Amino acid sequence: MPSSSVRTFTDPDQYAAAMRRANVALTVMQRGIFNSRICRIDLHHLWMQRFSADLGWTSYIDYLGGPDVVFTFQTRPGPNMMRYGRECPYDSLTRLNSAHGYFLHSPGPASYGTVSVPLDEITALAPAPNKRAPTSSEDYMILTPASSAIGRLRRLHGAACDLAGDAPAVLAQPEAARGLEQALIEAVIHCLDSGERQEDRAAQRQHAAIMRRFHRVVEEHLGEPLYISELCREVGASERTLNVCCHEHLGMGPKHFLLLRRMHMVRRALSEANAGETTITDIATRYGFWQFGRLAVEYKALFGEAPSATLARSP
Repeated sequence: MPSSSVRTFTDPDQYAAAMRRANVALTVMQRGIFNSRICRIDLHHLWMQRFSADLGWTSYIDYLGGPDVVFTFQTRPGPNMMRYGRECPYDSLTRLNSAHGYFLHSPGPASYGTVSVPLDEITALAPAPNKRAPTSSEDYMILTPASSAIGRLRRLHGAACDLAGDAPAVLAQPEAARGLEQALIEAVIHCLDSGERQEDRAAQRQHAAIMRRFHRVVEEHLGEPLYISELCREVGASERTLNVCCHEHLGMGPKHFLLLRRMHMVRRALSEANAGETTITDIATRYGFWQFGRLAVEYKALFGEAPSATLARSP
């Protein structure tokens, strides 16, 4: 049964948890209130999502895969996003795979969309160069379609999300959903037909592997401070190499990323704590903060409220 929903968020964790078919760890990089939105549409054989956020962020995504192929693209001009450490220009279309987790980074406010296409449709309709191994480990690729092709896909995607917000009953009608679904499939195939593929280099694959290890080590030590020397040893990379990889994939060095991650962990702990049984000091020291005045200033600048306000709002 076709369905749709539009949701807004100010909590980064709730925003990340609402993303379909992926486990997402999201870290906001810029200061201020995190205003974000997800439009989600399920048709007969195709699903799509549209994301927007008004602050820059970095996320690690474990894509859970499925019996279809997922494509993604930016829905409005803005800073180019970085995926797998590779820049994805506004005029590009990226085909994802489920073989490996990866970092997705936006240096500023961004809006992007995803659309799934059944694998049999890709196999039957895609041009010959794109038919090879559509679900292999080489499935990830960045394409540059003709401007008319990617423009049509953006317009259809945007029109569908407008309906989800203004007239969801239209999308619930089976025939309307079927017509939209076929139009989206044809638009994606047209992008593949006109697209030029960016080559994947060995160094990029090596750096992506380093960053997957980096994510694993960080997640294994969320409740304790991590020092760069220890991190490099566990990741198996020199400090210089790790710094290069982090700037490629995260848009920042490892020290800054670790600081932001710990700030987010403090916020999560405060929001889940019992205000009568714990204190800000208890939680701050748990995550390696000891300059409490500086923490309060940086926390308010990053999240738009004082730590005490987050704790007071907790259940």
